[in-house]
Order: sequence, then C-alpha cells, then structure tokens
Amino acid sequence: MNKSNIFVVLLLIAGIVSCNQDRKVEQTNTKQVNQMNKKTVVYQVFTRLFGNTNTTNKPWGTIEENGVGKFNDFTDKALNELKDLGVTHMWYTGVPHHDVITDYTHFGISNDDPDVVKGRAGSPYAVKDYYNVNPDLAVNVENRLEEFKALIERTHKAGMKVVIDIVPNHVARNYEGLTNPEGVEDFGATDDKTVTYAVNNNFYYNPGEAFEVPDFLNGYKPLGGESHPLSDLKFDENPAKWTGNGARDSKPSFYDWFETVKINYGVRPDGTRDFDSLPQGFDNEDYKKHFEFWKDKTLPDSWTKFRDITHYWLDFGVDGFRFDMAEMVPVEFWSYLNSSIKTKNPQAYLVAEVYQPHLYRDYIKKGKMDYLYDKVQLYDTIKHVMQGHGSTDNIPPIQKELADIEHHMLHFLENHDEQRIASPDFAGSAEKGKPAMVVSTTISSSPTLVYFAQEFGEPGAEDLGFGDPTRTSIFDYGSVPSLVRWNNNQNFDGGQSTEQEKSIRDFYKRLLNFTINSSALAENYQDTHQFNRENTEWYNDKVLSFVRWSDDEKLIIVSNFNADNTYGFELGLPQDIIQEWNLRDGEYTVEDQLYNTYSSTLKVENNQARVRVDVKPLESFILKLNE
Repeated sequence: MNKSNIFVVLLLIAGIVSCNQDRKVEQTNTKQVNQMNKKTVVYQVFTRLFGNTNTTNKPWGTIEENGVGKFNDFTDKALNELKDLGVTHMWYTGVPHHDVITDYTHFGISNDDPDVVKGRAGSPYAVKDYYNVNPDLAVNVENRLEEFKALIERTHKAGMKVVIDIVPNHVARNYEGLTNPEGVEDFGATDDKTVTYAVNNNFYYNPGEAFEVPDFLNGYKPLGGESHPLSDLKFDENPAKWTGNGARDSKPSFYDWFETVKINYGVRPDGTRDFDSLPQGFDNEDYKKHFEFWKDKTLPDSWTKFRDITHYWLDFGVDGFRFDMAEMVPVEFWSYLNSSIKTKNPQAYLVAEVYQPHLYRDYIKKGKMDYLYDKVQLYDTIKHVMQGHGSTDNIPPIQKELADIEHHMLHFLENHDEQRIASPDFAGSAEKGKPAMVVSTTISSSPTLVYFAQEFGEPGAEDLGFGDPTRTSIFDYGSVPSLVRWNNNQNFDGGQSTEQEKSIRDFYKRLLNFTINSSALAENYQDTHQFNRENTEWYNDKVLSFVRWSDDEKLIIVSNFNADNTYGFELGLPQDIIQEWNLRDGEYTVEDQLYNTYSSTLKVENNQARVRVDVKPLESFILKLNE
C-alpha cells in the first residue's frame, strides 16, 4: 500500500556553542546504546519473486503463465551469497497466507474473490490465515509449513536471522484459519454483529447494511477484465465491516484499503478507549516493567489474539517481525505485545512503520519498538538530493533532531512501497544511489534496509497488472529481470548479469560489509558539513561530510551527490573533533575503505586540521585515519 509523504521542515543549527552541547549529547547517547553492538543489514525480499526465472511477465498473467518463486529457491548457495553481500537479517515478505487468485480448493482452501483482492497474486497485507503460509510458495502445498520451517533452518545455518510481516491493523475481508492451534478462534468468530462496537469484537460493523464493492476507477477491472466465476462486483459480507484504513462506509472508495477490514483494539468509534493507559513516566521503563504492568489486566480480545500469533511464529523459529502501519494501532497495545515478545525472546528484532515524527518516541519508548522507518525525514530529504533539486544542507538537522533515538531509525532507499532508485520517476540511474547509500548506511548507528535486487540497480519497469511500473509489483505473478540474470539458472553467481549490475553489486557488497564490521559506525557521530559550508572554499550543498569514531576507529566520510562535477577542497575538522580525537600537530594518512584506491594526508597545525579531498561525480570516500 502506498503511504502518503509527510515532510517535516527542521530548523538549522543555531550556533556553535549550542551545536557543541548537542554533539556531546549525541555522542554520549549513541555510545551508551551501541557500545556492545554493530550495525545490522535487513534484506527485504519479496519471497514470491526471488526464485522465479520465468521471464514471460504478462500483465495479469496466471501462476502457470508467469511462474512463481518458492521457499525452496532460497538454496544454501543463494543464502550464503546474501550473507556474503553483508546481510544479517532476511525479511521474507509475503509469508503469512494472504488472499490469492489461484484455486487451492483441492487442499481445503477456499477460493478468494477477485472483487476484493488486489492483483492476481494478492496483497501480502491482506492476511487470510495467520497460522499458515502462502500456498503459492510451496512445492508441495500440503507441506507448506514444513517447507517454510526448512527455509528458516537454512537461513539460520547461513548465519542470518528471519523476519516476517505481522499486520495488526487489518486482515483480509474473508479471514479463515484452517490450521489454528487448539483453542484458537478466528478473528470475528464470536463477534456480536448487531452492534457497531463492543470491546471484545474483533471488527467494527455497520448493522443492517451489506458491504458493497467499490466503484472501480481509471479503467481498473479485477484480473484485467478476465472472466472469473466470482468476479461479479459482489462480495457477501453482511453486516458490512469497517475497512482497513478506517473508512466506515459500507461501500468504501476505490482508494481505500477495500480488500481489508479494520481490527478493533478497544477503541470506541468516538475515539475513547476501553483499556488502561500506561502510568506517567512509564516510557522510561524497560520491557520487563511493561510486561508486569499488563500481566493482570483485562484486555480486548484482539490484543491476545495477536500475542498468540507472534508467539506461535517465535516458537516456529522466526526471529522478529516487521509491523505494518503500526501508528494506526494504539501504542498501549504495542507496549503489551512487544513486552510479551521480548519476555519470550529478548533478542527479537522488531521493526515498524510509523510515519509521523511526533509519534516516534512514543512508539519506541512506550511501544517498545526496536526500529522505525526513517522515511519522512531522511529518506524524503535524501531522495530530493538524489533527484538534483534538494540540498545536503537539510540532512544534518535531521540527525540533530533524532539524536536521542537515532539508533532506532531504520534507513532505506528502497522498499516495496517506494519507487526503485533506477526508475525514471525516482533518480533514473542506480549510480545516483551510490552517494545516498553511503550516507544512509554510515550517518548513524541504525540498521540499513536493502530491497531485493536494489544491489543490481533494478528499475522495476514491468507492468504486471495491479501494481504500477517504477515499483516491483507486490500484487501479481512475475519475475525481476536483474535478479533472474544473477540467479543464472539457480547458480546464484551472476553468470548472466550485465557488467553494470556486477559493478553495482560489488559496491553494495563492499559498503554493507564495511558497515556491519565497523565499530565507529556503531558509536559516535558529528556533523562537519555546516563547518565546511562556512569555512571551506569550493565546498557546496551537493556534498556532504561527517565524522564517525570509536576508541579504535576514526572515519571521515565525504559524498558527492552531483552527477556531473568533481569537487576538490581542503576539508576541515572542527576544533572539538581535533581535541576529541587527540590529534597532535603533524601529518596523518587517511585511506578510503570502500575501494582502497584513494588516500590523502590530514594536516594538523595550531588547532586546525585539514585534508585534501578530490571527489568525483557520485563518488564517496570512507576515509580511515591511520594513527
């Protein structure tokens, strides 16, 4: 589902004294959080597309025409190659059983109605059964859970963790659990449908009104207009339920999340709540205190249902979850859910979508999320710079604003909601992603998210049906051309990759592996951009610089976002960095850690430090100080 952009204009740094104070806070907080940690890399892979080598890519093509990838396509060789790329966590997208337009009635699975399914392969965020997995992904549908279990074991064997999606805000309109554990009831199974709201109802209802399929717009027709027994512009749901994005009409809009229904967490239609609030100051308590707080409380039924779902998958071997649209669910629920998850597995890896910056700290501190998307600040800002109409002056204030939570802000340049870097509507070139990736991966101690095939410069140009080009479709059957070439008939060796694809992947491999092994990137950060904007000739707002350091590693990072010009300048370090790094007068060699082909000399004299930097178009340096 595409999410609307929310951009927050941040104030520039006010003064040198204030900046120094802020820097000390940044340095202290970062070191406290990360002194025992290294950065992590999450590889989001659309499971259905990864191993598919069928290149037909017919719009609205069937599973027989366009093919589909399987769990088994993630071979030991494939997983080891991803590990070698620098990946620490595999986020397998589209695993829980969601609506699909493929007939699996032979296996006891009911057919899904095209009128309330997006695409032919369905949205991974319209989950139909939380206790099973997408039948498309199995070689033997009857053994689909066993095949996923084997994938988890192979992933662990390769040295990586497993993350899957959980979507607490909404489920498919036709939710139906086939393999529920003993004692588990389906969502809505015991709801009182005669009322709009009841605290233990799982859904909201419009009593006396039947659901109506939305009016399809812009020439859209389910399955592209193909005839189908269930495609009759009708779907039997009486009374109608509220739609996943909160729309209350019995006939939602085409632009609503009409394929899903909203989960009720004990929030009445007027916004008042039927659950306890966290005590004042509880945001400073750890997950153990949160767990104790909720342990004896009477809670809405939906809360315990999702707790049981997450615990089921933890027992199955999953190491963490990515929570879809977390901000649409009360933060108190997250306090309850995540504290129970952390009690069961303290190392569980929890990532969430929250797009409103004023909510960040609540969802991290009260909701006990590990990581939130840094979209509306860093991603949106850096995208503008990559497109040529943004200024790097806007990046350092973001790090200042988020200094106390910087470790918790997941960085990315692509994911399934966003356009591919190489698509014409984004940057039009994978090369333009290079300086942005260096900045995104090294500016903070936060994790990095890489979207599958991003490392090849995939443009996502295919029109497969419901999805639109510039984004690799998550709704239809198909394959990803650059990934097919790297797959090379299941050899996963890049045997058919273009030279450009090989070059881009080599860049990602060098960068990601450096980040996960660097102690400096897990600790201290300080901006040097503003200092050089004020004091360095030829330094401009298409360049960005900052420093990162730990006790045993000192880095100067410089990136040139300009696709046409080389910039040469004497980059300066502020006096407090000279003191912090204990630099005595003299000369120090600095060497680039990405390609090991560039070195320069840092000259320190009379409390001034400068290093000559000549940075080519779209080039970056990670300069390590040799002491």
